[in-house]
Amino acid sequence: MKTQVDKQDQAQMKSQHLTVLPDDKLSFSKSAILGLQHVLAMDVYVVPFLIAMLIGLQPNQSSALIQSTFIAAGLATIVQTYFCMKLPMAQGPSYVPLGAIVSIYATSGGGELGWSSVLGASLIGAILVIILGYTGIFNKIVKSFIPPIVGGTIIFIVGLSLLPVAIRDNIYGATDATINQNVLLALISGAVLIIFVILGSLLGNKGSLFRTTSVMFALIVGCITANFMGVLDFSVIGNAKWFSMPRVPFKDFGFSFDFSAIITMVIIYLVLLAETTGTWFAISNVIDKPLTDKNINRGVIGEGISCLIASALGSTPVTGYSTNAGIISITGVASRRVFLAVGGWFVIFGCSSKLAALISSIPTAVIGGVFAIVCGIISINGVQVMKNETIGEKQMYIIAIPMIITLALVLIPKDFLYSLPTFAQYLLGSPLLAASIAAILLNKLLPSAK
Repeated sequence: MKTQVDKQDQAQMKSQHLTVLPDDKLSFSKSAILGLQHVLAMDVYVVPFLIAMLIGLQPNQSSALIQSTFIAAGLATIVQTYFCMKLPMAQGPSYVPLGAIVSIYATSGGGELGWSSVLGASLIGAILVIILGYTGIFNKIVKSFIPPIVGGTIIFIVGLSLLPVAIRDNIYGATDATINQNVLLALISGAVLIIFVILGSLLGNKGSLFRTTSVMFALIVGCITANFMGVLDFSVIGNAKWFSMPRVPFKDFGFSFDFSAIITMVIIYLVLLAETTGTWFAISNVIDKPLTDKNINRGVIGEGISCLIASALGSTPVTGYSTNAGIISITGVASRRVFLAVGGWFVIFGCSSKLAALISSIPTAVIGGVFAIVCGIISINGVQVMKNETIGEKQMYIIAIPMIITLALVLIPKDFLYSLPTFAQYLLGSPLLAASIAAILLNKLLPSAK
């Protein structure tokens, strides 16, 4: 009986086998092309755009922030993939600090002083994160509090928390076109993605090209469709410069250190670490490589170094993007060389306003159609982690309660959220953080069945 189960597990593993392993060497051209589709599927420009809008930056300041964010994302991706965690992962600006950044900026008087307080607090917080990784404290926390049932639940809610955003904000709420056009664009891009993945599976080795480039072709076909609809706007690309210098620290911006701002940002960094842990578990599951103590410690150090780089460039904290775990699962390509190319593309885009404008011109609904499928794949990866666990009454609550919390906080009215104390806003403003804490506490507090 055991042999039969083992054969079934092996067959299942073969069906999910990666076509390109993390340490496999791809050619420069293949890495560049496959890396580009990761870049195109990531909405890296959205966070700096939102920050610029929320704190009222001038157009030239907004462009400079977007440039800095792209460069920071690129360097952070290279740091994590090649020097620290050494897993195929992409880094990008996190949504978690948005509320804190606006609060610190406003309470520090706004303008240059307000922004320098944000950067100073981010700098100190990043150094503390590096210390957490170097001492191994965070790793001990993970080993004690995140067993497979909790880790699988966290991966599941990563996808679950992103799915409503993909559908509600990127499809129904996209302002690029009418809701009918948005839904059609999302359906077309999603359908092309599925068709290419199916072709890749049916044709075996001969169809690997279809699978590995499925995301890129889905985005291309979506953009062509948007052009026929008359909703593809490339005018901003024509006005952008091919090359523009990024901002220089101490010349274009400075750092100031306020105690309350630093405490606020330290709390945010702890939230970021809790959030990015879910991404690490998702990626390790997709590539079938369990996280080691060394991985986690180096990952925390890499997260700190990445955020330190972002602050030094005048940008905001970065974190691992779980979207890429879904893309790896879909395409079967997990080569770290591809993610080195991702980092290179980000740096190039950061030095070229024209190329950065090209990415931001992709209709939101086109990205949403791909993004929604990616979110579903991420959640399924979480289920895979839990498949060998015995699901008793305790485990049911460990899975169900965080799932409810995730959806409740994704759908929470913003007016109610902003009426709460600041710390509660930080906690409840991140559905993944609140749900992860709930899963950890339930696992520790609920009695096990005798």
